[in-house]
Amino acid sequence: MANSSTLASAALVAAAAAALCGGLSFVAPSSQAQLQMPVQSQSALGAPESTTPLPVASSAPAAVSLALIGLSAAFAFASRQALAATRKATTVPARNRLVSVAAFESELGVQDPVGFWDPAGFTADGSTENFARRRQTELKHGRVSMLATMGYITPEITGKLPGYLSPSAGLKFADIPNGLGAISKVPAAGWAQIVAYGAFCELSQDQSAGTAAAAGDFGFKVLTSSDAGEKQKKLAAEIANGRLAMMAIIGMFFQDGLTGSAWGDWALYTGSPLRAFETELGVQDPVGFWDPVGFTADGSTANFARRRQTELKHGRVSMLATMGYITPEITGKLPGYLSPSAGLKFADIPNGLGAISKVPAAGWAQIVAYGAFCELSQDQSAGTAAAAGDFGFKVLTSSDPAEKQKKLAAEIANGRLAMMAIIGMFFQDGLTGSAWGDWALYTGSPLRAFESELGVQAPVGFFDPLGLTKDGDTTTFLRRRNTEIKHGRVAMWACIGYIVPEYFRWPGFCSPSAGVSFADVPNGLAALSKVPAFGWCQIIAFCGSLEKNVFVYDPRRGPGDFDTAGALGVPGAKGMDDPESRKKKLNAEIANGRLAMMAVIGMFYQDGLTGSAWGDWALYTDSPLRAYENELGVQAPVGFWDPAGYCVDGSAADFTRRRVTEIKHGRVAMWACMGYIVPEYFKWPGFLSPTAGIKFTDVPNGLGALSKVPAYGWVQMIAFAGALDTGFFVYDESREPGDYANGGVLGVPNASGPMEDKDARKTKLNAELANGRLAMMAIIGMFFQDGLTGSAWGDWALYTGSPLR
Repeated sequence: MANSSTLASAALVAAAAAALCGGLSFVAPSSQAQLQMPVQSQSALGAPESTTPLPVASSAPAAVSLALIGLSAAFAFASRQALAATRKATTVPARNRLVSVAAFESELGVQDPVGFWDPAGFTADGSTENFARRRQTELKHGRVSMLATMGYITPEITGKLPGYLSPSAGLKFADIPNGLGAISKVPAAGWAQIVAYGAFCELSQDQSAGTAAAAGDFGFKVLTSSDAGEKQKKLAAEIANGRLAMMAIIGMFFQDGLTGSAWGDWALYTGSPLRAFETELGVQDPVGFWDPVGFTADGSTANFARRRQTELKHGRVSMLATMGYITPEITGKLPGYLSPSAGLKFADIPNGLGAISKVPAAGWAQIVAYGAFCELSQDQSAGTAAAAGDFGFKVLTSSDPAEKQKKLAAEIANGRLAMMAIIGMFFQDGLTGSAWGDWALYTGSPLRAFESELGVQAPVGFFDPLGLTKDGDTTTFLRRRNTEIKHGRVAMWACIGYIVPEYFRWPGFCSPSAGVSFADVPNGLAALSKVPAFGWCQIIAFCGSLEKNVFVYDPRRGPGDFDTAGALGVPGAKGMDDPESRKKKLNAEIANGRLAMMAVIGMFYQDGLTGSAWGDWALYTDSPLRAYENELGVQAPVGFWDPAGYCVDGSAADFTRRRVTEIKHGRVAMWACMGYIVPEYFKWPGFLSPTAGIKFTDVPNGLGALSKVPAYGWVQMIAFAGALDTGFFVYDESREPGDYANGGVLGVPNASGPMEDKDARKTKLNAELANGRLAMMAIIGMFFQDGLTGSAWGDWALYTGSPLR
């Protein structure tokens, strides 16, 4: 029999599946519908793949049975685990075939842009059997999660089925709450039907390794295809959606469990200890109540009040301290003596931390005594006005409670700012020895040694993001600066070498013996293969001569100041005796050299990719993106933009299909945006449905209209959209995107209609695409704010579901 750990694992899986699927129990499809559900199986009998229609009429348990496929799957899993454990007891286990993890890079579920991603290292053993089993499990979990997510959403939008879930118990569909609360309402017979249906789905097909079902293909018409590539694409899309749904349903469970509302009305979340402090003094917009360290997680109001009282005092001390830093710098210091007996004047006291050592002992005694008096002279026990920060000081109190609360709240905000400010003042004072942070006095940093060196230029100043000079070694710094100067000089020559031959080349021969003229040598990297061997010897000898005889580094001289370089016009000591002029010239050279180093790297890059020294990108034929640079929808200033890499396969057919789809989506989105905007200014007179007595003015704008449109109205809309899609906007592969053969009747800019000029048509379609893209973004935003606020135009004053309110 199965060992205890196997049974425990199976029980855990069953419990997890039950919890995962609870929210699905109340998907409410129409009473006439039949759902084609994939029959999932792992039967020892190897039953063939099939698709079983599931009637969902008035039987609530049958509707509920859509939800908890995972529950019964878990029971089936438990039985298989037990059987596997029995077999393991009598059979020598076969060794898994180990392969490299790279074997999984082309598997189902490995998708751009992440690629194969296994941060937990589940596939580190390289077992293809374990990988396949986990992928199969992921598919099932994803499908269950997608149904569960729909089960949360559907009842909120479409409502619930009419009639009774359980006539014998007098339980109506309308009585079942959405979300986790439904779990306790479903009758026992309903749970039995759910479990039975889930077990049937799990056991009615052979899911052993190598079967189609093991790869997620249960023959369900939406998720399979005779084309292997198309089927792979559908299953990959399903996995992506399933992953999203798994994240979504966990979030729904979380907010449902905490708030008791399927849609997460956080105003109902009374279980949090943080709720007790949301209206307390110091809780201010826009942050609201903020406790990232979790000091109030225990919910103790006494601890909270004590900490708030302490914060008030710290803030007041910090405000006085900040003023103590600022005032002497602006108004000066008091006249006369701080300590006549010690002959110490106020003017003798430095500002900032330096004052600590100057104050006499009697002065410190006075400060401590005054602080103790402030602290002990009033009752600050819980419940007193002083405990809330009100010490009767006329600036911070008022007979009006609201005004007093406002003043104390402003004081807390200023105190928090002052606490941050005084810490910064202490920091810069301690490092620089100046209360106002004269960083020119900060001699403790090794970087200071190089702030006035050659090459340190405005506006950046000394810049060393890699920290190469943090050891403060001046010898190493000077060596690197010399190297940088040389690299810059080489790069400037290289840039000139790229530019000049485009305008001028030497006459005659580069190599008379080889018959190679200067005109025969291409510009750029291609020239490397044309220079004769003897030419390379001359180049190397020339560079070596410069390095050993002219640009010789002397540690006694500054970087770039080469003793023998003056003869070449380089600003060395002999060529430029004035130190300031020499430094200015060398600084300019370093700046130009840095620019040239960047420039020549860019030239190498574009030369290597395009084969042209000046980067003629029209020659860059290796990129599949080139095929689309002149296509419809490629517009300035972005040009062709495909951050998700949809076009990296270079398929023109796929590109055209996506462009056609984008045009349709854009047109729908533009109509949808107009549909949001126009009713705010104008609605049709008369009746939308005379039989139902529904006027156009009765239909709310936005998402709220979905519940008001009669069924026959939906039929008309679907029929109209279908007529457009199948009769007018029919994609013809022989025509360009947006150019529909029958679209001219509707005024669409196509070749056979009102816009025969190809260029004018492209201009119009490009404009339409741009507007459509904007409309797609706009309508999503409208949906979002409409859903949150219940107002088509997003009146956020109506968004009462946020705890921030």
